[in-house]
Amino acid sequence: MMREFDDHLGRKVRVDWPPQRIISLCPSITETLYALGLSERIVGRTRFCIHPQPHVKSAQNVGGTKQVDFNRIAALRPDLIIAEKEENTRDTIAALETSYPVYVADVTTALEALQMIRNLGDLTDRTGRAQDLALAIEARVREITPGAIRTMAYLIWQSPFMAAGGDTYLDDLLARFGFVNVFGGRDQRYPEVQLEELQSLKPAVVFLSSEPFPFGESHREALQAVLPESRVLLIDGEIAWYGSRMEWALPYLNEAARE
Repeated sequence: MMREFDDHLGRKVRVDWPPQRIISLCPSITETLYALGLSERIVGRTRFCIHPQPHVKSAQNVGGTKQVDFNRIAALRPDLIIAEKEENTRDTIAALETSYPVYVADVTTALEALQMIRNLGDLTDRTGRAQDLALAIEARVREITPGAIRTMAYLIWQSPFMAAGGDTYLDDLLARFGFVNVFGGRDQRYPEVQLEELQSLKPAVVFLSSEPFPFGESHREALQAVLPESRVLLIDGEIAWYGSRMEWALPYLNEAARE
């Protein structure tokens, strides 16, 4: 039967429900769909959708999050494509929705991430499992023990440096652990920043994410040398994966926040 859903952008999406051939274009959403028990219905995913192993390998790689292979998607005959506003381009979504139902998620806070899980459950006929997962993660949220309020910068790229700014899931998530984002007031969600800015702002902690740029120990040492008043730490970039990965990310951050 046909059902109509409102996606996170307020668009009406008509779906032959429950969908049987799903393509996910966002790694955190892909992993969450598997957590909802949909492995047999997930036919396509991006090459960045690497969790959960090894199950995700059974779904066809349809390209990257920014450049999908339209021919591969057509061959999979999807009855639902799930995209993400931040991960996928507007042009990609516009091109796909001429042929397929495309549900677009948009998550900028932990609370929105929990709602996204429930929305995916409704969308795929997994309401009960989605509710159980959301409640389990809500329990993890209640276990958060914020440390002392500290300023921080969260770097995601080098040459040029780019940071997570305000109105982002990372900004909201880290604030729950007592961190104040020194770039939270910028107009851009992921602003380019200069080394001189970091030096003048003197954040108490500088996080170097393992993705999308693979910061490593050599980068940490180089930055620590020029930011002597900051503590420069490597951090697993998968903390930015909202959805089912939050069950791991929240305890991980509880530990990292104490360093």
